[in-house]
Amino acid sequence: MTKVHPPFDPEVAAALVAVNGALPSSITPDLIGLLREMTDAGYAMGLDEIRRHVHAEELTVPGRAGDPDVALLVLRPTDRDPAVALPGLYFIHGGGMVAGNHRTGIDGVLEWMAAIPMVAVSVEYRLAPEHPHPAPVEDCYAGLAWLGEHAAGLGIDPDRMVIAGGSAGAGLAAATALAARDRGGPRVRGQLLMCPMIDDRALTPSSTELVGEGVWDSVSNATGWSSLLGPAAGGPDVSAYAAPARATDLSGLPSAFIEAGSVETFRDESVDYASRIWQAGGQAELHVWPGGCHGFDGVVPAAPMSREARAARVNWLRRVLAE
Repeated sequence: MTKVHPPFDPEVAAALVAVNGALPSSITPDLIGLLREMTDAGYAMGLDEIRRHVHAEELTVPGRAGDPDVALLVLRPTDRDPAVALPGLYFIHGGGMVAGNHRTGIDGVLEWMAAIPMVAVSVEYRLAPEHPHPAPVEDCYAGLAWLGEHAAGLGIDPDRMVIAGGSAGAGLAAATALAARDRGGPRVRGQLLMCPMIDDRALTPSSTELVGEGVWDSVSNATGWSSLLGPAAGGPDVSAYAAPARATDLSGLPSAFIEAGSVETFRDESVDYASRIWQAGGQAELHVWPGGCHGFDGVVPAAPMSREARAARVNWLRRVLAE
């Protein structure tokens, strides 16, 4: 039976022809290598380019006990006054749990830094399927824990930190926020979750609406989750630190910014997550962009909707990080 979904925005639909010509909507396990190549080529800036905008330093910090060290990329404004502590942003890259590195998505972080003086730290976590759960989230939490202990030395105000990510990175950001709450870890003021990948169960209408269309359809989603969780994916024994939508208690979490496109796999789980944060007494700002595909602002960066989405993120960050 044909699946029904909202129409793509006309600019998004036109751009998807080229996007899907280079990378299919349906990422099967045999295409993970291609996804990694294209992610590194198209979404990961080189260090030399990054250093034309900010001061960039690569650090290696301890992972969880028994785990390998974790690589961090620390970005500071070049004109920063070392005597003034700045807000801190901890960034987790996307890539479906199977692709990317700590330079993936840094162009967006640089936009935030240009709008709001801050120190940003991007984490490089181990990727599935070679490193299944809990390796990715434990790497992310280890990096955040180290940041919490060394914030002052990095010129960060420890009382003004946010965690952010896109797609799988947003799912890991939500999971890291849950872990920080449950383990008494660093206090973060907010969690910026762009198109978050948070539910392995494929229970919502939007999780099955797209097959062979758009970006990161239901087939791709199954590939990502099975890579992370193996045969446990979709079953009863998956941890909320792997799939945050499974968390039964969303109280005591930092303020959230949650967004999705209306034509993407993660739409309904994003709406539900925001609703349950409200129901638990928390604060969330929710945006569902009409006609947007997954990661639409990267697909059509000059479109009015994309500009509005980027402005909404900056506005939220500015409010959350205000003294």
